[in-house]
Amino acid sequence: MIQDIGDHSFDNGYRAIEPDALSYALAYRKGQALVGWRSGDLVLPRVGDWDVPVRDLFCRYLFAVDGNAFFLVENDLLATPEGFGFEPLVVFRRASPRWLAFAGVTGHQLFGWYGLNRFCGRCGCELGHVSNRRELACSACGNVVYPRINPAVIVGVRHEDRLLLTRYARGYRRLALVAGFVEVGESLEETVRREVMEEVGLHVGKLRYYKSQPWSFSDALLSGYFCDVEGDSTIRVDGRELSSGRWLGREELLRKLGEQRDRDSSSLTNEMILAFAQGVEPR
Repeated sequence: MIQDIGDHSFDNGYRAIEPDALSYALAYRKGQALVGWRSGDLVLPRVGDWDVPVRDLFCRYLFAVDGNAFFLVENDLLATPEGFGFEPLVVFRRASPRWLAFAGVTGHQLFGWYGLNRFCGRCGCELGHVSNRRELACSACGNVVYPRINPAVIVGVRHEDRLLLTRYARGYRRLALVAGFVEVGESLEETVRREVMEEVGLHVGKLRYYKSQPWSFSDALLSGYFCDVEGDSTIRVDGRELSSGRWLGREELLRKLGEQRDRDSSSLTNEMILAFAQGVEPR
C-alpha cells in the first residue's frame, strides 16, 4: 500500500525550523503536484531548484523521511523550476521510489488543511503554530484547529466463497469494494452495515477487521473489514454511487488480476481484493 515504505522512516511531527537548499520543497496547484522524472523515477523539487532567496518561497515545515525535511512552498506566484511540471496527484499511486510518492501525496493533505485554516472560524483572527506542535491556534480567542482526517471504511462482502465487486457510477471505473465515510455518532462497524445496505441492499454480519490505511487523496483514514451476507444475496445497487455489482469467485479474481498489466498496489481496496483471491483474508 502507499504507506508501505520499507525501511524508510516517516516522522510527521511538526518543527518550527527553516529550510536549506537541499530540503524538499512541495508545491501544489488545483489538485496537481509539482514533480519531475529521471530515468522513469519520481523526483520532487528541492528548495535550491528555485533561483530565488529562500524567504521568497514562503516555506512551512511539513514532515521528514529518513531525516530529510519536507517543506510546503506557499508562494504560488513563482515560476516553475526547470525540469519540473504540475501533474495530477494520481501519479503518486504508481510512482517510484514509493517513499517519495507517499511524501508527495501526504504533503497535499496538509496543503489543503493549511489553505482552509488561515483564519479562526470563531473570531476571524489569524491562526498560527504554537511552538513545535502541528495544530493551529488562535492567539485571540484560544480556538485550536487540528488536521482534518475523514474516517471511512472499505468492505469486502463475502457470500459462498465469492466476493462482491462493484463499479462506481462516475470517476474511478475499475473494480472496487463497497466503501463510505463514517457519519456523526456512528461506529466503524455500524458504518460497514449501513454502507452495504445503502449501496447494494444486503444485510451483513460476522465483521472481521483487516487493516487500516492513511489515504491522503481524500484526506481519509480507511479501515478495511471483511463480512458475510446474512439472508438474501441479491445485489440491488443504489444507482447513484454505484453502476453495478457482482459476485466473483477466487479463481476468476486471480485470472482478472493476472491480466492487469498496470495493477495498482497502492490502495487498501486492491490489497483486500488480492487477499481474498489468494484465500488469505481473515475468516
